[in-house]
Amino acid sequence: MVTFHILSIFPDAFRSYFDASILGKAQAKKAIRIAAYALGDFAEKKKLAPPAGGWRRTLDDSPYGGGHGMVLRVEPIFRAIESIKKLLGKKAKTRVILFSTRGKKFDSAAARRLAKYDNIILICGRYEGVDERVAEHIADEEISIGDFVLSGGELPAMVVVDAVARHAPGVLGKQESLEEIQGSYPVYTKPDVFKTGKGGKAWKVPDVLLLGNHKKIAEWRNRHNGGR
Repeated sequence: MVTFHILSIFPDAFRSYFDASILGKAQAKKAIRIAAYALGDFAEKKKLAPPAGGWRRTLDDSPYGGGHGMVLRVEPIFRAIESIKKLLGKKAKTRVILFSTRGKKFDSAAARRLAKYDNIILICGRYEGVDERVAEHIADEEISIGDFVLSGGELPAMVVVDAVARHAPGVLGKQESLEEIQGSYPVYTKPDVFKTGKGGKAWKVPDVLLLGNHKKIAEWRNRHNGGR
């Protein structure tokens, strides 16, 4: 069973998606496990100056050399990773991933590769970035889900969990449900003719799919397969 460990400032952001549909069922039958950790729990407490008083946890700070925004500190991420690895033990096959616009582009091959690990630790950045020492000394690799910028690593984490989980045994009802196997040809269902309204257009299912000739159906799907 593969376990996903997600480090985030907003761990509650994942609950509604991961508890639904295929991923929710996969967790219920213990085909996968997903755990989200609050990075704030691993941050140092800093005493606030009067008149505010009290304490707050410091997750970020201004960048050396100047610049806009704040940078996630290395210390809470290091503590979180060390805490998780201590629980897992030295024999666990674990991969630590940092999401970054400079990372290698995530694809189906990467999903299949990561599905072979027992534990995948996903680090979700925020603000203007993450202290580079996380990429240099803590993460095993950096991953990007596309040539665009998001507010944080939470959405990329959800993408990676969803894509990798599909390759874990027992998650899908049938292994043939993987699009890599069945292909990404067009699909249709009832009705075979959909009318957009009185006097409107009629949208029809291709005749070849209605005739029951499986050889011709396979040929049609191969011609229209955009995934291979």
